[in-house]
Amino acid sequence: MSKPRNFFFFKPSPPKSSSPLPSPQNKTFSDAIVDENIETARTLITKWNTVSTSSNHSNSLFTNTRQEAKRYLKAVKSLQSAMMYLVARDSTSKKLVEAQSLMQLAIKKLENEFYGILSQNRDRFDSESISFRSSTDRRSSSSDEEFSDDDGSSLAADSVSMSAVADLKAIAECMIFTGYSKECVNIYLIVRKSIMDEALYNLGVENLSFSQIQKMDWEMLEYKMKCWLNAVKVAVNTLFHGERILCNYIFDSPEKNNIGESCFADICRESALMLFAFPENVAKCKKTPEKMFRTLDLYEAISENWNQIESIFSSESNSPIRSQVVASQVRLGETVRTMLTDFESAIQKESSKIPVPGGGIHPLTRYVMNYIALLADYSEAIGDIVSDWPQTPVPESYYKSPIHDEDNPPSEIAKRLSWLILVVLCKLDGKAEFYKDVALSYLFLANNMQYVVVKVRKSNLRFILGEDWLLKHEMKVKEYVTKYERMAWSKVLSSIPENPTVEKASENFQGFNVEFDEAFRMQYLWVVPDLELRNEIKESLVSKIVFKYREFYVKFRVGLDSVIRYSPEDLKEYLSEILRGPDGVKDS
Repeated sequence: MSKPRNFFFFKPSPPKSSSPLPSPQNKTFSDAIVDENIETARTLITKWNTVSTSSNHSNSLFTNTRQEAKRYLKAVKSLQSAMMYLVARDSTSKKLVEAQSLMQLAIKKLENEFYGILSQNRDRFDSESISFRSSTDRRSSSSDEEFSDDDGSSLAADSVSMSAVADLKAIAECMIFTGYSKECVNIYLIVRKSIMDEALYNLGVENLSFSQIQKMDWEMLEYKMKCWLNAVKVAVNTLFHGERILCNYIFDSPEKNNIGESCFADICRESALMLFAFPENVAKCKKTPEKMFRTLDLYEAISENWNQIESIFSSESNSPIRSQVVASQVRLGETVRTMLTDFESAIQKESSKIPVPGGGIHPLTRYVMNYIALLADYSEAIGDIVSDWPQTPVPESYYKSPIHDEDNPPSEIAKRLSWLILVVLCKLDGKAEFYKDVALSYLFLANNMQYVVVKVRKSNLRFILGEDWLLKHEMKVKEYVTKYERMAWSKVLSSIPENPTVEKASENFQGFNVEFDEAFRMQYLWVVPDLELRNEIKESLVSKIVFKYREFYVKFRVGLDSVIRYSPEDLKEYLSEILRGPDGVKDS
């Protein structure tokens, strides 16, 4: 893997000006140290070079005694210092040539060790344990602490992985110190990049082009979006975060010129760009209503992970990744705006003219309110998206109730969602005109307004639109109910005279029978799906009709059994059966 390094960048000096190595009689102390360092290095390097070529022994330096590995690395560093000393003294020295040959053997051995440790521990490097070890090692000023653990089979799995990381760090320091940083980094990149690519693939992340995404049906695209949502959390918080920690830990020291940051960028750049380009490509596809919520999921996922993304990819070399993340989020926001506009347009274009039987809930009301209630679950994301989006003017009175607080104006998302509700309510006003019976049209409006109010109160819309909005629309329900009662039951009530006489009592009872029969026949087919509203209407009718009828009945019933069809209790029973529809509506 390594290439011979040429340490001689100048011509040998003429013999007369050279400084020959001192004879044994005039050796300096430095000369003695250099000779000793070369001899120590020769012993260890040749020993492990022999072991590496033998099939009878383990050829891994770092799986044997850790003290031996420590001595080996120290010897290589000392050899480098000796070579620098010899270059300064005599670049033609035979000792320098010998030292260079030893260095080549040592670097080849360290390359193999570095690659072997990376490959054997590819599944053991965990970001949390790496982070913990990194923080503890920074508190130690001595690199010797990295080898303080004695080798033994009793080490736990996480201890083994952290020992391996410490070994990698020690080898990297040695190779960088001796001038072989490029070789070390290349090995690291080859192994770790393959691990990163494999990890993302296992998470379901694929390198999909816009053309491929555009051709997918919704079921397949939604599946890919779900995979991405699951993958991005793991990728950001574990894969990228862990790789950043590992790179910085192994290559961390002031003299290494940001090698760790450069390694991290080279390992993660392609994978990160592929991962974060997916939302932008999805956002470019055809916009349909069913894509709204998955699109918001993508937007939220980016927002939730943005601080971590910005921290992990903070360097200038990673600026393309940050730019891609921003581009994806901006495009997703634009897509949500477009779909909101299309949704409003679809409401306004809804053109069905067939009245809902019995004045029940219109399908448009159910669809729109369920859709808006789901939008409310993404209030933070939508609030961010519509914050600077011009809104169709809505009368200020629409948001206000008699107890409106002037100090708390509606938020932008409240304006946007309340506007969509107003659009559907206006549409329902038009559909109420399709009923021939005016009373039924008011019942239809009461039912649909009640559905809107209940949906708001039972969802996050309550917190967005507020109590003022709810109070105003609850009052509107009561207004519609009052009009329904007046139009549907006025003839029944007027058939009971205010000042009855004995002479006309029989006629009055017969008139009441006719009007009540007709009203009951109609009301039996009409429907109020909401149980609470239905009970309120029935109680109101009982209090108005039965109470008035009871006075008349008690006073004039004697002798008129032949014309009296209903007792007050009978009326209560009949009124309890109305507004359920012919099939008996289920309580909503």
